[in-house]
Amino acid sequence: MEDLRKLVATGREAYEAGEFKKAEEILTRALEMRDDLADVHNMLGVINHHTGEMDAAKEHFERALIINPNYTDAALNLSVTYNDLGKYSEARKVYSRAMAHSKNQPSSLDPFVRGKLSNMHADLAEVYKELSLFDEAVMEFEKALALAPSFIDIRTRLSDVYREKGDYDRALEELGIVIEQNPKYTPALISMGVVYYSKGDMEKAKVYFEDVLKFDPNNKSCSLYLKMIERSNLPTVEKVEKVERIPETEKSENSESPATETEK
Repeated sequence: MEDLRKLVATGREAYEAGEFKKAEEILTRALEMRDDLADVHNMLGVINHHTGEMDAAKEHFERALIINPNYTDAALNLSVTYNDLGKYSEARKVYSRAMAHSKNQPSSLDPFVRGKLSNMHADLAEVYKELSLFDEAVMEFEKALALAPSFIDIRTRLSDVYREKGDYDRALEELGIVIEQNPKYTPALISMGVVYYSKGDMEKAKVYFEDVLKFDPNNKSCSLYLKMIERSNLPTVEKVEKVERIPETEKSENSESPATETEK
């Protein structure tokens, strides 16, 4: 008979090494020997989620929580899985319970869980943004970044909300962080240009749009903004629509000439 503790330890080692197929085989054997191993159910749930077997993942996470109702990682994993299955109400309930009972801080969570939860907050922020509830959107984006501060796409989307609120300084601050992490991240460079354009600083906006075109010559958005900047820099007389003038010959034919003495 196999040693259960050795089996779980070997399975965990394979799991932590990312050898999911091997880990699944070993951990499944462990559950055949004893089904009340919450940690094993949680690991199998993560493996199933990774391979797209959401229903199986859900069952393992639910089983882990039946065994240990205060198992925070399993609860958060279940919340993520519910969200992926479209069970948004259940996801929120499980997440709220998990955070209420947890003494762990977000930084101690598994990176996979942090990333998934971060994206959930970002998705909710987008909903608030579409409804023009900008303060709520900012709050959700900040929660997302607290979980995953290196997600530059989320930080760029946060800057867009600040810009739409008219808080250009905060928008530039967030974009500065993004560009420091990745100087060639196109969405951030474009957003930086748009912020300066919105502020009326056409020269700085132009610099960012031209930078994008250096490595993305077909970027239509930047080309359009540069055309608008060029138009805004034209002399006033050239921007005003020309008034159509009547030719001199037409004037003389159509205008009445003074009456002569004979006509009178």
